[in-house]
Amino acid sequence: MNTGRKDRKTNLEKKKPYTIVQYNEFMKGIDRADQYLCYYSVLRKTVNWLKRVVLYLLNCALFNAFFVYRKLNINKKVKYKSFLHFTCPE
Repeated sequence: MNTGRKDRKTNLEKKKPYTIVQYNEFMKGIDRADQYLCYYSVLRKTVNWLKRVVLYLLNCALFNAFFVYRKLNINKKVKYKSFLHFTCPE
């Protein structure tokens, strides 16, 4: 597929495989979720793999709650870190 960009040297249009174009179009939300999850991860080094799985699922649930909260409260500018501190006081 044509990308709409031109090569600097040859001035020809750049092309990408169709699967790459689809991936870039539909995976934006997941990439953003992974980015948020790696900033403030609740994962800890542990020998027990089950604990890691449970902590990862908890982390995903917290991010989903943050995303829904942000969509429902459009007028409030809440950051993920402040949402985590509000929901999980230490």
